[in-house]
Amino acid sequence: MTEKSLQGKVAIITGASQGIGRASAIEFACQGARVAVAARSPSGCQETVRLAQEAGGQAIAVPTDVSKSGEVQRLIQVTIETFGGLDILFNNAGISIDRPVEELSEEEWNQVININLKGHFLCSKYAIPHLKARGGGVIINMSSVLGCSALPKIAAYCSTKYAILGLTQVLALELARDHIRVNALAPGSVDTALLWGNLQGEELEAARQICTEAQPVGYIGTPEQIAKAAAWLAKNEVDFMTGACLLIDGGMMAKFPGPM
Repeated sequence: MTEKSLQGKVAIITGASQGIGRASAIEFACQGARVAVAARSPSGCQETVRLAQEAGGQAIAVPTDVSKSGEVQRLIQVTIETFGGLDILFNNAGISIDRPVEELSEEEWNQVININLKGHFLCSKYAIPHLKARGGGVIINMSSVLGCSALPKIAAYCSTKYAILGLTQVLALELARDHIRVNALAPGSVDTALLWGNLQGEELEAARQICTEAQPVGYIGTPEQIAKAAAWLAKNEVDFMTGACLLIDGGMMAKFPGPM
């Protein structure tokens, strides 16, 4: 039986139509939180809600493009009207467009920046007054090991993940006296659609093999493992931790250290 350590809490999780976001919505709901599931895909949101409810939790679907201010404000409003408040914001939404810088269009750059970074800013901006109204709360931002190291062909993605660490620290300083903790997660290789992109067949299997061999633990992480780390950051027991970045990478950054 899952410990109900988030009982009575209200959480918004963005990018929750699949992958880490979906696993986190289910995990938070199982731990007693009432969850607003946000993502651009209405059908994906509804499926996440179904799975959370099937697991015994409470959840609602609020299709949202986090790069658009009006949609973010509506997400916050619907959550407050449905559940009566807000305690936890998990800024998880993110995309990547894999292309060398000289081939990356301005529109593609803006798309990644707007969803990955601007989305974190907008959701935090409009959530903060409601977290303050509850006497405190938690913001969790999704960075990556690629926020403290780099790979070629993902300049926009890496740029956002580095920037998210800076945003996390600024928010932590601004909100510390309001009892709002702000921390970041930095996953390594996790078995999601974002990791594999458009790879199929033999190319996909080869990539899986490379990623598996590169992991010190000998396997690729799962969305459920990251979800459990996010739920841990959301707990009141971690009340002295703010402005930090939690690596959950199977030892990757111990093997290839960067400026963490």
